[in-house]
Amino acid sequence: MPRPTTKPDLTKAANEQFDKMWQHINSMTDDEQNAAFNFGEDIKQKEAHWKRDKNMRDVLVHLYEWHQLLLNWITANQNGEAKPFLLAPYNWKTYGDMNVMFWEKHQYTTYNDSKVMLLDSHKKVMSLLESFSNEELFQSKHFSWTGTTTLGSYCVSVTASHYDWAIKKIKAHKKSYKE
Repeated sequence: MPRPTTKPDLTKAANEQFDKMWQHINSMTDDEQNAAFNFGEDIKQKEAHWKRDKNMRDVLVHLYEWHQLLLNWITANQNGEAKPFLLAPYNWKTYGDMNVMFWEKHQYTTYNDSKVMLLDSHKKVMSLLESFSNEELFQSKHFSWTGTTTLGSYCVSVTASHYDWAIKKIKAHKKSYKE
């Protein structure tokens, strides 16, 4: 699927990937949904998240926390509070550490709570996106606080692209669980 470059494409991709992710989750038994991840020692994926996330809850709260980043960033900047996208003291070179902080923060969040939190935050993100025009989302430098990246690009990354990341992880979990 090509990366969305218009508001209708963004909305469609975000909702379709979100629904697809839930279809994968809902196709699993309760045991599969609650089982610890076991991707093996010889995991081909080198990204840190393959070792960081231990279960479905970890994936869902990760998505939730990135929704919060987007929602808080947009709201603050719309209200005149200059705020970077990532939480201080993190930057794009150290955001992996921020993801670990999110993981640690939610070790006592239940799986059921993570599902409710993510469903709610997705609705809030999609509602906020609806309030922007196509130009506001995808015109370069429309907002000074987005720098050289469009607001829509941030939104794609936090929604459709992140849901695709989660789907890959869920599929890997389903496959390893059955083995």
